[in-house]
Amino acid sequence: MTRSILPVLTVVAAILALWYVAAVPMNAQWAYDRAARADVELTFSDLVADTWSQEKPRLPAPHQVAVEVWQTTVDKKITSKRSLIYHSWITLSATLVGFALGTTLGILLAVGIVYNRVMDMSVMPWVIASQTIPILALAPMIIVVLNAVGVSGLLPKAVISMYLSFFPVAVGMVKGLRSPEVMQLDQMHTWHASASQTFWKLRLPASMPYLFTSLKVAMAASLVGAIVGELPTGAIAGLGARLLAGSYYGQTIQIWSALIMAAALAAVMVSLIGLIQRIVLKRMGMAT
Repeated sequence: MTRSILPVLTVVAAILALWYVAAVPMNAQWAYDRAARADVELTFSDLVADTWSQEKPRLPAPHQVAVEVWQTTVDKKITSKRSLIYHSWITLSATLVGFALGTTLGILLAVGIVYNRVMDMSVMPWVIASQTIPILALAPMIIVVLNAVGVSGLLPKAVISMYLSFFPVAVGMVKGLRSPEVMQLDQMHTWHASASQTFWKLRLPASMPYLFTSLKVAMAASLVGAIVGELPTGAIAGLGARLLAGSYYGQTIQIWSALIMAAALAAVMVSLIGLIQRIVLKRMGMAT
């Protein structure tokens, strides 16, 4: 246990140290300007203290972000519009819907591509080409089109999440469904197994490790899609809304706290998928 945690803690400590060091030159100019207006000379210790405690720094120090996260999670009611938990739930709801839709679409496309040569030759190139379109350019178009037909709220964000999350699932499942060896497929033919029996008894079980790996990527992509979907709408709730509000008013600490919360949310969801993966593969007799 210690051997697995120690490298992680070492990396985290290194990141925090670099973060603190970077905050000094990033925020130094404002400290110098304020000292010049006050006609005082800054010592190095004064400079460091100032750059780590500014109200609107270019790069907030880690402890400033930690305090903001604490104040907007523990010190605020969940129903408060300033609570990061409230905003996280708004974003998470769209993420989960988009993730479910993207997973379903990805699996269906993968099955069609594996079992239908026409789809393999025609659909797969379009699946790959779809990911070359920048999501920041596509998101406003999706929202405008859906709003034009009276669809607003959670669904447009979920569609954007679906767009980002279906691709890794489709590619992973195609790889997984094609992973059984020729010898195994020949054995199924020897037993006169039908296509459906081959799918349920061989191809689908063999694809599980690929599926769960793809789901982890899809979950992170789905969260990004939900946040991006909140940006062009001028949303008043959600982590994307917190990012917008922070950028409008120069509240960099608020921006960073929302980013940290999004990262934590993604980590929790990916870890949950990993837990389900270990349970399912263990019950299937597969090593993890």
